[in-house]
Amino acid sequence: MASKGKVAVIGSGLVGQNWAMIFASVGYSVQLYDVSEDKISGALGKIKETLKTYSDKGILRGNLDWEKQSQLITGTLDLGECLKDAFYVQECVFEDIALKQKVFSDIDSLVSESTIMASSTSRIPPSVIFEKCKNRSNGLIVHPINPPYFIPLVEIIKSPWTSEEVTLKARTLMDEVGQKPVVANKEVLGFIVNRIQFAIFAECYRLIEDKVISPEDVETVMSEGLGMRYAFLGPWETAHLNAAGVEDYFKKFGPGVVDVLKTFGPNPTSLDGQAAQDIIEAINRKVPLGQLEERRKWRDNMLIALSQVKRQS
Repeated sequence: MASKGKVAVIGSGLVGQNWAMIFASVGYSVQLYDVSEDKISGALGKIKETLKTYSDKGILRGNLDWEKQSQLITGTLDLGECLKDAFYVQECVFEDIALKQKVFSDIDSLVSESTIMASSTSRIPPSVIFEKCKNRSNGLIVHPINPPYFIPLVEIIKSPWTSEEVTLKARTLMDEVGQKPVVANKEVLGFIVNRIQFAIFAECYRLIEDKVISPEDVETVMSEGLGMRYAFLGPWETAHLNAAGVEDYFKKFGPGVVDVLKTFGPNPTSLDGQAAQDIIEAINRKVPLGQLEERRKWRDNMLIALSQVKRQS
């Protein structure tokens, strides 16, 4: 069947598989590249099985049926073949700086001057990945949140050399395929999601370290309180609705917020003290290591259910 254009996905693991299904859902042809036939055939088989399962459950994305989406996704062991005629490249290899630099060096030597080169990295700055690329103005981070098929947020992180045109094209593409892109206006260590997540980690760790609350109760605070609220609202809209607007919230509660912030202790310099041991023991009691896969499946099913609610809201 005719496609809207070609996307190259480099790396056929779970993230690469999710990206392939996302792009195919709106009619793009996708070619997966990996280094072994077993990886490629395994990924294509898993994608086909997953698309059929999603169709049977009524949660398949896009207007094409699962078989047509599956037909849009192919694989190859030849990087040049994968990149040929691709207008967009999404890299999904292991989180290793040297490996990503090598992969993008190879990609850069094979693509046209207009091809967008995107990395899925969750932590490596784009200036580190793309510094030596001749087409570095086309390089940027497009970081998904796991599992990307059901969590739509993507972080777009520009390098100092990324052109505004490429940034806009990447954002437009993410909108088109049903993701929810946010753009960092400048490169910052940890990007956006991890900086917010690690700020939560830090205060939760301090509260446990100071014997204010147990690890178990921290989990409840998030899953039964803040998490429920933030599944639908951001922090500023939450404040907006909890007062006569966010300006009123700042006036009424701002001084109290600042007073509390002044009591925050220093950030942890390591995660290996008694508080860390208490957290490890509490979480292992809740989810023994032998039950991780079962719990992951439960998590994904809950995220699927939540995504359906949000799509209807």
